[in-house]
Amino acid sequence: MKSLLFSFLLLLSVLVSLKNLSSWVLLGMLLIGLASYFLNVLWLKPKRLLWKLQRQGIRGPCPSFLYGNVQEMQKIQAKAMKAANFGEFVAHDYTSTLFPYFEQWRKEYGPIYTYSTGNKRHLYVNHPELVKEMNLSTSLDLGKPSYVTKRLAPMLGTGILRSNGHAWAQQRKIVAPEFFSDKVKGMVGLMLQSAEPLMAKWEASIEAQGGTTAEIRVEGDLRGVSADVISRACFGSSYFEGKMIFSKLRTLQKVIANQSVLFGIPTLGFFPSKQQKEIRSLEKEIESLIWETIAQRGEECSQEFPSEKDLLQLILEGAINDVGKNSSKKFIVDNCKNIYFAGHESTAVAISWCLMLLALHPEWQDRIRDEIAQVCPDGSIDADSLPKMKMVKMVIHEVMRLYPPAAFVSREALEDAQIGHLLVPKGVCIWTLIPTLHRDPEIWGSDANEFKPERFANGISGACKLPQVYVPFGVGPRLCLGRNFALVQMKVVISLIISKFTFSLSPKYRHSPAYRMIVEPGQGVQILIQRYERASSM
Repeated sequence: MKSLLFSFLLLLSVLVSLKNLSSWVLLGMLLIGLASYFLNVLWLKPKRLLWKLQRQGIRGPCPSFLYGNVQEMQKIQAKAMKAANFGEFVAHDYTSTLFPYFEQWRKEYGPIYTYSTGNKRHLYVNHPELVKEMNLSTSLDLGKPSYVTKRLAPMLGTGILRSNGHAWAQQRKIVAPEFFSDKVKGMVGLMLQSAEPLMAKWEASIEAQGGTTAEIRVEGDLRGVSADVISRACFGSSYFEGKMIFSKLRTLQKVIANQSVLFGIPTLGFFPSKQQKEIRSLEKEIESLIWETIAQRGEECSQEFPSEKDLLQLILEGAINDVGKNSSKKFIVDNCKNIYFAGHESTAVAISWCLMLLALHPEWQDRIRDEIAQVCPDGSIDADSLPKMKMVKMVIHEVMRLYPPAAFVSREALEDAQIGHLLVPKGVCIWTLIPTLHRDPEIWGSDANEFKPERFANGISGACKLPQVYVPFGVGPRLCLGRNFALVQMKVVISLIISKFTFSLSPKYRHSPAYRMIVEPGQGVQILIQRYERASSM
C-alpha cells in the first residue's frame, strides 16, 4: 500500500506540472481509481468478510473505521497491566494479563468470535473440536498469516516456520529428516558435551559464593547451552564461534516484539522509523554473519570429506537441487535463522520454566533424582538411559502445558476454507490461544491450573479428554520439526542439573511472564542451588 501511494504521489506531481486538459482528465481518473481502491481495501472488503462471518452466527466487538478493534485492544491491555499482580506469588494462568482482550471477548462472545486490526479480519477459535480439525487439516488452503510473516521477516525470513504451500512442503522435505528420532539420538553425546561446562560453571559459583549455596540467574546460561547444542549438532561449530549471531538475534527479537505483532497496524509513512532502521541494520548483520558461517563450513567440508553430513550441508545441497542456484542463498539463510531461533531460544525458555516449577516443587526433584539413580546406577546419563526417564518426561509435558513457548496457533485462509461447520472466507486470519486450551477444565479437569505432572503418567492421551488440543509443538502436518530435538535436549539438561544440584526459588524471583514472540520469564528466573550429595550405600 505504501509503495502504491508513493507511486501515485510521484505521478501526481508530474501531472500537476502539465497544463493541457487531457492531463487533468487523466488526473481525475487516477484520483477516482485511487479512492475506489482505498474504499475497497479499507471499508468494503472488511465489511464483506464480517458479513460472511455474521451470517454464520459469529459475533464480536464492533470495529471502528481504519483501526478496527486496535484502540479497544490497547485500552484493555493497558488496564490489565495496571491491575497486574506480578510478584512473589506464582499464578500459572497469565492469559488475563498478557492477552486480556482475548479473554474478555471470550467471556462475552464464547469460544468463537471475530475482531479486526485495521482492515484485517480475524477469527478467534478456541472450540476444542474445531481446533482439532484445523490442526489436523492437510489442506494448503490454510497457511501462516501473511501479515505476521511480513512483520517477522527480518527474524525468520520465509523459512520453514513462516512459509506456506509448495515452498513450505519443499523446505520440510529437506529439513525434516535431520530431526528424526534416530538422528536426534545420535546428538545426545553433543548435548552432554554442551551441558557439562554449565555444571562446572555452577560448581564454581557455589565456591565463589561461600561454598554452600549460590544464587543463579538461569536463563542466560541456558541460552548459552542451547545455542552451543544447535551449533555443534547442526553446524559443526561451537557457541563461541556463533555467539555473535545468537546475540544479534536476541536483540532483533526484542526490537520486533516492541512493534506489537499481534495488533499493530501498518503506517503510511514514507521514511523508516528509528526502530525500522535498527531492524534493517540487524537483519543485514545477521544475514552476513550466517553467510560467513555457511561459507566457512562449506570450505571445511570440502577439505575434510566428512562421512556424515550435518544439517547445514543438507540444506546447501537441497537448496541447490530443489530451488536452484540463484535462489539458494536466501533459502539457506532464512532456514538457518529459523533453526538458530527455534533451536535455541524456545528450548532455553522452556528449560527456564522447568527449573522455576521444579524449584517450587522440590518433591519432583527427588522423584527425578531417584529415577536417575535407578536408570543410571553409575551416574552416567546417555542416549540409552534417557527414554527410561519417565518422571522427567512427565514434568516436561506438564511444564509445556502450563508455559508453552508459543502462545498461538495462527492460520490464514488462503482460499475459502471449511473447518467443521465454519466456512472461513479467504483472507481471514484464525487465532487459537494455546494457554487457554491447555487450562480448559472441561478437557483437563478441575485442577487444570495446578502443576501436576502425574496427570501425564499414561502419556498425553491419558492426561486429557482431547489429546489433539495439547499443542506446545503444534500437531498434525505443521508439527514442529524440532520437537524430538527439543524434548531430548530438555531431558539431558534437566537430568544433569538435578543429578548434581538441589535448588529452590530465590527471594529475588518475580513471577512476570512476558510475551516477546514467545512467552518467557519477564524478569528472569533466579534460583538458589546447592550441591547434591548422593547418599552412600551402607
